[in-house]
This record gives sequence, C-alpha cells and structure tokens, in this order.
Amino acid sequence: MPKHSMSRRRFLQSTGAAAIWLPSSVKAYTSSEMQALYADGVMQQDVSKWELDTPALCVDLDALEANIATMQTTMSRNGIASRPHAKTHKCPTIARMQIDQGSIGICTAKVSEAEAMFQHGIDQILMTTSNVTSTKIRRAMTLRQVCDGFVQATDSPSNARLLSEAAAALGIDADLVVDLDPGGHRTGITPGQAALALAQLVDQLPALKLKGLLCYDGGSQHVVGFQQRKDQTLGRLIAASDTYDLLQQSGLNTEIFSGGGTGTYNIDHETRGLTDVQVGSYVFMDAQYLGIGGESNTEVYSDFQTSLTILTTVLNDQYAGRATTDAGAKACTINRPWAIIKGESGMSYSSGSDEFGTIRYDADPSRTYKVGDKLELIVSHCDPVVNLYDQMYAIRHDKVEAIWQIAARGMSA
Repeated sequence: MPKHSMSRRRFLQSTGAAAIWLPSSVKAYTSSEMQALYADGVMQQDVSKWELDTPALCVDLDALEANIATMQTTMSRNGIASRPHAKTHKCPTIARMQIDQGSIGICTAKVSEAEAMFQHGIDQILMTTSNVTSTKIRRAMTLRQVCDGFVQATDSPSNARLLSEAAAALGIDADLVVDLDPGGHRTGITPGQAALALAQLVDQLPALKLKGLLCYDGGSQHVVGFQQRKDQTLGRLIAASDTYDLLQQSGLNTEIFSGGGTGTYNIDHETRGLTDVQVGSYVFMDAQYLGIGGESNTEVYSDFQTSLTILTTVLNDQYAGRATTDAGAKACTINRPWAIIKGESGMSYSSGSDEFGTIRYDADPSRTYKVGDKLELIVSHCDPVVNLYDQMYAIRHDKVEAIWQIAARGMSA
C-alpha cells in the first residue's frame, strides 16, 4: 500500500471521528419517513444520523461551515474573490451559504444546473462551459431573459456569432466571457492573439457584452506536492495573464478573469489579473484531494475538513478477512482512489460491485464489523458521488438538523 494512503488513514483516525457500532435493531428511517419529520426548514424531532436508512449521503455542518470560513478568510487575506463551482454540491442551500459568507456568485458546468440554481433563488451565475447546440443556446438565452446575473462562456468566433443571433432574436443583451485553454486542449481558445480577436468580436457583435475571461486549469488541481503544484499552476497561466494584458491594452472589459480551484486556492492570487477562484471540492473534500499534500502538510491535504460522508450498513460478515456493505458503485462511484473508512486503520474499501461494497482487513485492523453495523465512508470524488443522490442529510453533533435537496442532481444537459 502506498505510503501516502496509510498517512491519510492515520490522519483521519487522529480526528477522533471513528465509526460507531450500533445494533441492527436500531430504527432506520426511510427517506419518506425522514421527509415527514422535516418541516419549515428544520427537523421536528431529534434523529441520530446512525438511525438513517442506508446508503445515506451526509454532510457535517460544523465541518462544512469551517471549510467555507477558511476559504473566505484566505480569499480576503490574498485580495481575491471566490466564485464557487456548484457542480460539486448541486445544492442551492450550500450555494446560498457560500454567497452569504462572501462569494461573489457561483459557477455551473451546464445550463441545466444554472436553471436549477436560478429556480431556487441563486441569481449570480457564471456558466463555464460553452453552449453550442441550438437547444442549449435557446435555453441559455431564455435564462438570461430573467436572470441579469447570468454570464456565459464562448471559445470560438462561430459560437459567438450564434450567441449574438440568439440574443438579438429575443431582444436581450447576453453577457459573455472568453474561455482560454490553459494547455490541456479540452476547451477554450488558444491564449494570445486568437483570444484577443475573439474578445474583440464579442465586443463588436450586436446583443453581446464582453465581461472578460476565464481560464480553469483543471490539470493542475491534483498535482501531488504543493511546490510542484504551484510551479505548474503559475507557469501554465502566464499565457492567460498575458492575454488579460492584451485585452486591457485594447480597451476591452476585463472585470472578470476567473479560474483556479480547490487544489490551488492559496496559489491562484499570484496569477496577474485573476479576479476570482472557481473553488468547488473544498466544501466537502474527498480521497482524491487528501492525497495531494498541502503547504503545511506534505503528505495530506489537510487545509479543509472532510465534511461529506456516505453512511453504509454491513450486510455480510461470514468470510475471513472481509465484510460486505450496501454501498457499491451506485452509492460511491468507481472513482479512484477508493473511498476511505472514516476513523479506522488497517482496512480498505472498494465499491467495484454495483450494489455492494467490500471491506478488506489488513493484518492488524483497528476493528472488525458485524452484520448490522454502520460506518462512514469518506468519498472518493465528491462531484459524481453527490450526483447519485436526491438529498443529503445535514448533520450536527451526530443529529440530523436538516434535509437538503440536491436540486441540480442529474442536470447534465
């Protein structure tokens, strides 16, 4: 087993958040039963999270609030804003918490996510993916009709012309940012003269308003080692900063220059011109991020707490060295590294089966599980895990405080 995996487990064990044994006779409230206990935004009676039916997606409120506060404190200290990516949580309640604590708005990956957020009262939305089909362009412009704070991205002249025609047909002005390619060749236009020409076109086309740039360097977010991550991030965004300078020198609007993320949140302010950071996973954290190391801890990325967990139940304990749970791929995904059993050591977890998860014990496990026991899993990759659930249980001191709808769940179009 890799050294950093054991270090993560030791770190998580040291938090004192060990799994708790419960007899199988404990009440397991179904989702509909829990909803019946939920009214006026609060739970009407005390329910322990350990009484939830499983698999259940849970978010620890103390940890979530601490993560949001840590991010905002860092942003304020570094003189930059946060514009969190809602594709991580897909939950308007969390988006509102982020904005209330100082974020200047949210990002969405898809127009359907933007629609869901606006329908639930979020009205400062930057969509970071270009809309290229007639259906999506029409939906985006329809949203822009009612949402003054909706900004779209474009990365080609042909797309900009289509957006101009669609906006003009509805008699509106659409706000646009030019999406720059940081070097991964996934989306975005090449920085430099090509990007400047596109920005000038957007500025000239009817029914469009240029708001600036975005450049999200996803390839740098999970680089292992803080210094290596910093060097790659700042190096890859030099061309984006140079493009920002070109727009400014040409008298174009650069009020938005958005990029960065959770892995580089305390690095991004060093990119010249960057106005805000598109952080996402920091609210929850996951096994993927824990392994990249931070500025103060080279082995574990401990800047933020692991607030998101999956509660699961042991179904079978008959076979030596292993146990089976009810949280497989449909509850956990098959992203790697696998989920981590919270608060335990000497064991590993995998969710390769559709319906079942597997606990495997090493030579000296911190405990073994019996049928009916419940345990918590730190998720592998929070974004796709959240998209598997209709709701998450907001937990404080092991009690269910609220049930939050994941309103943009399944919004992939």
